Amino acid sequence: MLEYRNLVKKFGERTILKGINLKINQGEIVFILGTSGTGKSVLLKNTVGLLKPDAGEIWIDGEEVAGFSEFEFLKIRKKCGMVFQHPALFDSLTIYENIAFGLRKHFSLSESEISSRVNRALKLVNIHDINDKRPAEISYGMQKRVSLARTVALEPKVLLFDEPTTGLDPVTTNAINELIKDLSRTLKTTSLVVSHDMPCALSIADRIVVFDQGQIVDQGTPQELLNSKVKLVQEFLAEAKEMLDHDSNVIRGTTS
Repeated sequence: MLEYRNLVKKFGERTILKGINLKINQGEIVFILGTSGTGKSVLLKNTVGLLKPDAGEIWIDGEEVAGFSEFEFLKIRKKCGMVFQHPALFDSLTIYENIAFGLRKHFSLSESEISSRVNRALKLVNIHDINDKRPAEISYGMQKRVSLARTVALEPKVLLFDEPTTGLDPVTTNAINELIKDLSRTLKTTSLVVSHDMPCALSIADRIVVFDQGQIVDQGTPQELLNSKVKLVQEFLAEAKEMLDHDSNVIRGTTS
């Protein structure tokens, strides 16, 4: 479904992606972990044409897209829905209109078809009775769900998530993680998740890929990563244990 072959991306003299080779199968949930500045988000932006690679190939659903024009990328963005780190909703539009925006832009649908897709997307992300509200009237965690619903409404084959749980409390983080897993399984989409969240990756990923300084230094199933000898992976695992201990205390505190 998604493959990167010898992908290189530079910014001036600095090489961010150093010949990435990665194949992601249809229906897989793959997490990309790594420290800041290692090229994780850059990989996603190259995937949907927001950035252009300096060398290498990107294959999506059987098409090599690295050299596509902005116009040619329109059809790719229907296949690849990207959920950004921040919700980026239109403040002046209602929740319903925010979700319907992409449908009106990319498809020729009747209002009844748009309404059906919007309501289905809201149901998939477990949101009810907020169609007429505006983003400022709902919580940040709820805005994240609306952002996800907006992407899901387009019925993409691939879901790309850029730090989906950044800025969320532990309870909401767990809810978003479960939502990613449930959506991927229900819609049978391929999901690529850029994250710093090792506990989440261990919980829901089929495969975890670890970046360091623009290269893949380790990858495997969660069980394989637990036995990794790579120093950076071991550091992530140690940090994950601390996070899990902290989060379990927070969650116990909210339910006691």
